[in-house]
Amino acid sequence: MTDGEKLLLSNQVCFPVVVASRLITRVYSPFLEELDLTYPQYLVLLALWETDRQTVGELSRKLFLDSNTLTPLLKRMEEKELVYRNRSKQDERSVVISLSETGIGLKEKAVCIPDQIIRSLEGSSVSTEEILKFRETLGKLIAILDK
Repeated sequence: MTDGEKLLLSNQVCFPVVVASRLITRVYSPFLEELDLTYPQYLVLLALWETDRQTVGELSRKLFLDSNTLTPLLKRMEEKELVYRNRSKQDERSVVISLSETGIGLKEKAVCIPDQIIRSLEGSSVSTEEILKFRETLGKLIAILDK
């Protein structure tokens, strides 16, 4: 690869990842709109459905979001009565996020979303197996980059 080719947009690792992320978020949007959720809110709920009662710091690490990005998001989710934010009794500096009844109830409605996403991609030139393998590869890349 020549020096000139090294800087072509089409030869960058970052560009297709950023574009794919934006486009995947767009695929999720109609399914999340039915639940009155944004994509970041959905990610927070996924993390809390997996393990309820997490500190902002734990959620921040799990979701790869800075706490200054996550905190306003959590405040809006509390206003929508999806979560509760409470100071930890063990450490007043920590805020514990837990699911409300509404947040718990959304899990039943959201359980079909992963299948709907896969179905929306069916018939394309990418198989379900390829998508799952790509997810696995991205997971490895994230682990390397997060060191």
